[in-house]
Amino acid sequence: MARPTHPSNLELQALSVLWHEGPSTVAAVHETLPDRKDRAYTTVLSVMQSLERKSLVKRALVGRAHVYAAAYSQEVIVQRATHDFLTNAFGGRLGEALLAILSAGTLTPEEKTNIERELQRHKTMAAKKTAKKVAKKAPAKKAVKKAATKAPAKKAPAKKAAKKAAKKAPAKKAPAKKAAKKAVKKVAKSAKKAAKKAVKKTVAKKAAPAKKAAAKKAAPAKKAAPAKKAPAKKAAPAKKTAKKAAKKAAKK
Repeated sequence: MARPTHPSNLELQALSVLWHEGPSTVAAVHETLPDRKDRAYTTVLSVMQSLERKSLVKRALVGRAHVYAAAYSQEVIVQRATHDFLTNAFGGRLGEALLAILSAGTLTPEEKTNIERELQRHKTMAAKKTAKKVAKKAPAKKAVKKAATKAPAKKAPAKKAAKKAAKKAPAKKAPAKKAAKKAVKKVAKSAKKAAKKAVKKTVAKKAAPAKKAAAKKAAPAKKAAPAKKAPAKKAAPAKKTAKKAAKKAAKK
């Protein structure tokens, strides 16, 4: 069903007659309008025709009279009108609107009973809503508590694993440091050895010509020495012969 067009104030009065009195003619509506103002019959007729154009009433021919009936219930039409009135006149504050309406007239005992019944219904509905909200929030709180209690248990192994990893890490790094030190020492030793060998080679290369020259100089000296000693060896037999001659002479 399409949304009904918002009626004017006078049209709302005509509809209120139809809601409370039932289907009525133009004359019946003219006589029972709530504000009791003097209006011409033609004015009320134009109002009913406007309501028919807006599809807010339905017209039916009963005998020779035209009878009008409301096309929508009072709740449907008044709900929108009440919302507009509450927003425009009271800024949406329902309490102020209710107090203003109550101060506008007196209530019958039956009306008071109906209002009290409606207020009690609103209280129970509000209590049910709050209970539902609490019931929805309670599982969420329990879930949060469970998650909070479980979280440390899950984090503890992670901390232990981190500590173990931290302990293992230095143990792994220590051999690497030792190996690096050993490699440095080996390199230093090999460098020293290579330096010593290089020094020895250079010294040997430089000393070789000097040794050869010395050897060459010493060779003639060695060869000349036996030439000088040779006469000494030859003189030795002469001495022996002289001694033998002396001995012979002595014997004689």
